[in-house]
Amino acid sequence: MVNLTINQKKAEVQKGMTILEAAESVGVMIPHLCYLKDINEIGACRVCVVEVEGKDSLVAACNTIAEEGMVVSTNSPKAHAARKMNVELILSQHDYRCATCVRNGNCGLQNVAAEMNILEVPYQEEIEKSDWNQNIPLIRNSAKCIKCMRCVQICDKVQGMNIWGIVNTGRRTSVNVSGGRKMEDSDCSLCGQCITHCPTGALRERDDIQKVVRAIEDEDKIVIVQIAPAVRTAWAEGLGLPLEKATVKKLVAALRNLGCDYVFDTNFSADLTIMEEATELLERIGKRQEYDFPMFTSCCPGWVRFVKSRYPEYVKNLSTAKSPQQMFGAIAKTYYADLLGVEADRIFSVSIMPCTAKKEEAAIPVMNAGETGLDVDAVLTTREVARFIRSAQLKLDELEEEAFDIPLGIGSGAGVIFGVTGGVMEAALRSAYYFLYKENPHPDAFHVVRGQNGIREVSVDMKGTVLKAAVISGLSNAKAFMEELKKGEKQYDFVEIMACPGGCSGGGGQPIWDGKEMAKERGDKLYQLDKQSELRFSHENPSITQIYKEYLNEPMSEKAHHLLHVDHESYKLNF
Repeated sequence: MVNLTINQKKAEVQKGMTILEAAESVGVMIPHLCYLKDINEIGACRVCVVEVEGKDSLVAACNTIAEEGMVVSTNSPKAHAARKMNVELILSQHDYRCATCVRNGNCGLQNVAAEMNILEVPYQEEIEKSDWNQNIPLIRNSAKCIKCMRCVQICDKVQGMNIWGIVNTGRRTSVNVSGGRKMEDSDCSLCGQCITHCPTGALRERDDIQKVVRAIEDEDKIVIVQIAPAVRTAWAEGLGLPLEKATVKKLVAALRNLGCDYVFDTNFSADLTIMEEATELLERIGKRQEYDFPMFTSCCPGWVRFVKSRYPEYVKNLSTAKSPQQMFGAIAKTYYADLLGVEADRIFSVSIMPCTAKKEEAAIPVMNAGETGLDVDAVLTTREVARFIRSAQLKLDELEEEAFDIPLGIGSGAGVIFGVTGGVMEAALRSAYYFLYKENPHPDAFHVVRGQNGIREVSVDMKGTVLKAAVISGLSNAKAFMEELKKGEKQYDFVEIMACPGGCSGGGGQPIWDGKEMAKERGDKLYQLDKQSELRFSHENPSITQIYKEYLNEPMSEKAHHLLHVDHESYKLNF
């Protein structure tokens, strides 16, 4: 332990702690912008500078180790003046028209400037401007970049993609796509982790709210919405609604108030995905000599983009089953259009996703089996739907809960856990067991696949049938796993990979909490919802039984293959 004094408070802290961590342990908060623990501790912004007795220069609290006997003042006149000047200099190179910024009210720079009582900027403005393709799902606004390096470090250290880098030198130093590339020419997975870790509005998703608004206003359009599993744990985090009231049924009510005609649950198509994917897995295992192993899940478009760009020789290992988003879109434009007795082109299909890569997935031409244009016409992130609700001035407290529409609004607990790392694997194993033995396992029989470790290897014994499986989340972990797989020293039957750490719960389209990771907390809620569900197996969903009986015949049938499967080798990456 180390003893020091911070703002006249005695502190005893673990050896190796920084001054920033030591101060927080005794209730002293030091402002900061660029700092992310264990990821970005470079002291670039100089906002966390403090005065240490005996040192002539101020030091950055985020990367200065606390020492025995150290006397620290976090807000001395010298530290305060330097901190204020540093923030003012950052503002002089920042477009601070906060009223029209997507991060207004949830911006690290805005918060620090307010705390410092900065009412004007005394320095000449020098705001960087650069062109950016506004059609791709990930938007960068250089005028709002504060060069904190968070996006670079997250992309390099956590995701291993190296998309962002430092460009130019001296006063012209900036952050942009590395290697002098345009984003369109990069192999970005569109995971969106750079967005959720940016302290300002320099990075954001493409906003598609107006596209949905136009469809709602079009009297000839029938607007159908699907809500992804992970969205229900996070949609109201920034809307001031208490957690216990922020149910998915409240979100259903909000969407109907916004003018949407039908609101369904992506859990339905998650169950549909399991029916197809589990059947496909057993098909491959039964004809092992005809297939390459392992079979990879294909629900995560960020992971699919990653494997297509970095490990194209393994594309053939991807399950041909579409993601739940795309399966829902195909069913909405065919089966449900028939139920409504309308032409498919009247249906405008919207998905609400915790993901930025889903925007690109929906635009892939071969994904559109309904043959009426896009199967999914617009994708809104969790953040976008929160902004949509806020813009409509809905009083959420006064809305009564409303149920999903049927039949596409019925989902199982197995569908719910798609939103957490390991959930797709667990849901598939539950149904694969039933398909093999015509009896259900205990719903939690395969809990061994759960956890937040980035790479989890397990052997699953299903009455003597042993499956070697692995669950991976985060693209740097995916890279490490794939490199080991290439060596041929380990063999697997089934592998689930999610691009975002923790899975969709920590997706790049989820609400932003600066410096706080929420994937585990949200994922735990999904497991609770699964446990509380009356249906915990995809194959017991009555709407799933109905659609196979009335429309699809059986999993992997010719019709099911046409609507619900895709040849991943038939298309290239595009923006």
